[in-house]
Amino acid sequence: MAQFINKKEEVVIEAVDGLLATSSVPLARLDGYPHIRVVVRADWDKSKVALVSGGGSGHEPAHAGFVGEGMLTAAVCGDVFASPSVDAVLAGILAVTGPAGCLLIVKNYTGDRLNFGLAAERARAFGLNVEIVIVDDDIALPDLPQARGVAGTLFVHKIAGALAEDGADLETVAAAARRVISGVKSIGMSLDTCTVPGSPKEDRIPAGMAELGLGIHGEAGVEQVDFSGARSAMSAVAGKLAAAIGEGRHVALINNLGGASVLEMSVLAHELVRSSIGSHISHVVGPAAMMTSLDMRGFSISLYAADDAEIAALTRPVGPSGWPGLSPVRPVTVIALPDGLAPVMPLASDHAPTRAFLTECCNVLIACEQDLNALDARSGDGDTGSTLAGAAKALVSAMDRLPLSDHTQLLRAIGLELSQTMGGSSGVLLAIFFAAAGDGASSGLPLREALKAGLLRMQEIGGARVGDRTMIDALAPALDALEQGFAPAAEAARAGANHTATLVKAKAGRAAYINARQLLGHADPGAEAVARLFEYLARVAP
Repeated sequence: MAQFINKKEEVVIEAVDGLLATSSVPLARLDGYPHIRVVVRADWDKSKVALVSGGGSGHEPAHAGFVGEGMLTAAVCGDVFASPSVDAVLAGILAVTGPAGCLLIVKNYTGDRLNFGLAAERARAFGLNVEIVIVDDDIALPDLPQARGVAGTLFVHKIAGALAEDGADLETVAAAARRVISGVKSIGMSLDTCTVPGSPKEDRIPAGMAELGLGIHGEAGVEQVDFSGARSAMSAVAGKLAAAIGEGRHVALINNLGGASVLEMSVLAHELVRSSIGSHISHVVGPAAMMTSLDMRGFSISLYAADDAEIAALTRPVGPSGWPGLSPVRPVTVIALPDGLAPVMPLASDHAPTRAFLTECCNVLIACEQDLNALDARSGDGDTGSTLAGAAKALVSAMDRLPLSDHTQLLRAIGLELSQTMGGSSGVLLAIFFAAAGDGASSGLPLREALKAGLLRMQEIGGARVGDRTMIDALAPALDALEQGFAPAAEAARAGANHTATLVKAKAGRAAYINARQLLGHADPGAEAVARLFEYLARVAP
């Protein structure tokens, strides 16, 4: 898999320098590249307790992204998924530790425990006061005597960091860190493995499955579970957490493991709040990428029952931009539409033949969703089929509200429904088409002429013409031929749709931005939808 790196041996060095060059926080690094990669606060005066953490790279923004006022004093960066050396850790300790001492915050992995532990012993030999805490928040393997340290580590960074910034002594800071560690619980889930620079990607998670309880270094999860969407995924995670937490309010840290989109993470946040543990969650951190696993397409949830003082510590602003802040969970506020925007629908009426006709037309669009998406992926964003199918499903659901016995009003009502339920430019254009067709029908035009009036209005506003590689290429000839019957109209629509596959330059829509090689041989999805609809009408017409 291609990645935006140069040499795998230099990826950590270049990433650290990229962070330093663009950070809004005053940061610096120790000399000693490439073996010693330590990011430190450039404004540090050693007057307070220093907080040092770190480990393997690949978890960005952890750990260097949390160096700054109110959080870490230094971060020691190892190679990707590999613990930094004893000398690197010791360099970090020596660089930032003054009379107040130093707290090492270490995730519970063998390499980190050994290297940070030995560095602490060597620092003590220099006469420095050094404490070490081990984070073991992962509940994926409940019977494992040495649980892994994962994203719950960030609660330790933030709460201990607030105390240290306020001038608390080392004993107080270390005790607070241990209290957090004893209470925080985390578990993760992913749909795919991560891609380690310079290594082949492991493909162990089959389609339709998700891995539950996996680590942040690409380790396999405890089990693979059926995946049917965000709700089922969060339900599985919430079930594990429910068995591990007590009563009372909890703070949830919603962590992106690196490859989930912002949209997906917001959906997961929605599902967490409404899950079986949602009533226990009073505040959230995120959703955001905080403790990642390179590009892993997954998430983790960490819960901690924070008291009032800890809530205050988590709420306090800090220097590092990697910390997204703490927010209370609020009910969703819904404000009524302004006057004039709420649609006034005609009176509903039933007409069985019209209901059946419209329903079957909608079913045609629903059935071709995947085919149209595949076509659109060649020239757009791959959602034409979903957009049309979604609108068709909404129209079927709205059938009881439509004036089915009054075709003049029905055309306008369909336009109103589409303007509300169908996204993108196609939704607006079709809403215009049906609204204008309704206007034409109400003025006495026959249905075919009313539809042509709708087409003309859609072209005037949208700007597309025949030959521009849009749905117009099928719709215009179909309406021209409709006077002769549905069969000729279907033939004309099919010829128009097929012709769009020969057009290598689109003049409207997203396809206008696509090169000729990608367009050639692939029909416009909107034109294809029109052709399939008319072909259905030709088959069922008496």
